[in-house]
Amino acid sequence: MVCAAGAAYIRTMMNLAMNEHRLTKPGPQSAALRDYDSVRRAIAFISEQWRAQPTIEAMADAASVTPDELHHLFRRWAGLTPKAFMQALTLDHAKGLLRDSASVLDAALDSGLSGPGRLHDLFVTHEAMSPGEWKNGGAGMTLRYGFHPSPFGTAIVIASGRGLAGLAFADPGEEPAALADMQRRWPRATYVEDRAGTADLAQRVFDKKMWRADQPLRVVLIGTDFEVRVWETLLKIPMGRAVCYSDIATNIEKPKASRAVGAAVGRNPISFVVPCHRALGKSGALTGYHWGITRKQAMLGWEAGQVGVH
Repeated sequence: MVCAAGAAYIRTMMNLAMNEHRLTKPGPQSAALRDYDSVRRAIAFISEQWRAQPTIEAMADAASVTPDELHHLFRRWAGLTPKAFMQALTLDHAKGLLRDSASVLDAALDSGLSGPGRLHDLFVTHEAMSPGEWKNGGAGMTLRYGFHPSPFGTAIVIASGRGLAGLAFADPGEEPAALADMQRRWPRATYVEDRAGTADLAQRVFDKKMWRADQPLRVVLIGTDFEVRVWETLLKIPMGRAVCYSDIATNIEKPKASRAVGAAVGRNPISFVVPCHRALGKSGALTGYHWGITRKQAMLGWEAGQVGVH
């Protein structure tokens, strides 16, 4: 069954983006962070001005770059022209992502997480911590963390001895708040800052050359039984596709639990790797995203470039 698309998508996208915190001017950052800082400005501008069909020149001005720089920026960042990237934020693109939403999850059961449909995706193997380990708030766990540049802003990478346990994102100046957000999930764990020790995980996540089926990234899912089932379902969604919350609910045999599924998606601790950004509303609306709707738009647009939507 294909999810119906509605006109509310564009309005929702615009309103959510307009409610984002006002964007700050770029500061001294790595090249990757500077790229994303300009990209997020362009996305916010597109979301606010979509009715006027903004020109490339207007987009460039909003991103504080020249039109030529904007063209090279989007080519470098996502492999798309600015015009193609704008198309990736439209209702039609969302409808394409949602094509045969329910069957996407069924097909994943047949092909597995390393099937041919995962050609452009990060390969992941996972395990879930026991309910007891989750209920005690992480007591006895040591979690190492580090701040790393990524295509979507500063990434907070959190690792346990068993693999990647958390991945959050922050805009400039928001890093302490993002780390505190993650620490509240497992308040009794011991946290140790270890940028060098988490650098390999960051590279495994964001360097596409490291996305190999024979060397999957190990992740550890820390949550309730219901949350883990939802997150495992998210792992079935290949890049370049999306599913509705209601189809996730049906897939885990809880067809009336769409609202609870949405809450579990919002509590996903390993953003991007467990692709909660690929869950959309029935109308095609982006709905919310824990790390900001602009970042969700950026991820979907970036992925459009990876799967060759030009």
